[in-house]
Amino acid sequence: MVGTSRTAPDDRDGGMSRDERPDPATEAFLAHRNLLFTVAYEMLGSAADAEDVLQETWMRWAGVDLAEVQNQRAYLVRITTRQALTRLRTLGRRKESYVGPWLPEPLLTAPDVAEDVELADSVSIAMLLVLETLTPTERAVFVLREVFDLTYDEIADAVDKSAAAVRQIAHRARSHVAARRPRGEVSAAETRDALAAFQQAVETGDLQHLLDILAPDVVLLGDGGGVVQAVLKPVVGADRVARVLAAGIGKVAAVMSLQPAQVNGYPALILRLGGEIDTVVTLRIDDGLITGLYAVRNPEKLSYMEQETALRR
Repeated sequence: MVGTSRTAPDDRDGGMSRDERPDPATEAFLAHRNLLFTVAYEMLGSAADAEDVLQETWMRWAGVDLAEVQNQRAYLVRITTRQALTRLRTLGRRKESYVGPWLPEPLLTAPDVAEDVELADSVSIAMLLVLETLTPTERAVFVLREVFDLTYDEIADAVDKSAAAVRQIAHRARSHVAARRPRGEVSAAETRDALAAFQQAVETGDLQHLLDILAPDVVLLGDGGGVVQAVLKPVVGADRVARVLAAGIGKVAAVMSLQPAQVNGYPALILRLGGEIDTVVTLRIDDGLITGLYAVRNPEKLSYMEQETALRR
């Protein structure tokens, strides 16, 4: 039986052979798979860990008596949340020994993600970094309430808290996020314009043009994971960031290409060397200027940049 497989079904192959329909457990899991992946990814900031959570969710779901489940979506989200919370605490310990800044794993996303403004905002690299400042339970509550619109009772079941406690946690998490998120709503068009200006400045080596689009307090973060070279500490200030970028690009200018792409729901740049992905650069925009530059170079975090990832709410 497909339903008793220890490998989580994937909607790309339907989780079944050509001559059979999936059993009810598999069918329900496939119907919500992209949603569950999005929940896990927003909680963890890691696609690889999110996939592991889906595997653990499937193993538990395959043993559930479906006749006892009133709301399959809520039940699956509850299992996923609990598994993600367990993994989030483990991930926190791994980050403590990580070499240099830790950045979320970038995802190549389809245009429909950008069209859902709330979803795009929630999975943007800038927002995922804000969510990193929450406790695991705060992060789970915020994601389930603000992004997926679960009821307080449903969230209470997922995080093993009372509904009253969840309301308090949600209020605290919202206040925390509001104080740290980008200062105003930024459209994809504004991000695209800033990205185009940034790309031109980098490609031409125009340091002054670069300084013109960087906020005075801009921060550059680089994630090489100790595998490849990257800045080991945040670089702060327009002049310092511009000079670091100019020096780095100057070394590879002859063999590099910059390609615009949709990453985590927003325009971004893929830097290729010799045709291979070397760096994914995403931006944070505030008041028309670049306030955050996030450059992921760790090869282990670039595997989801070759094929679009489906995200759903």
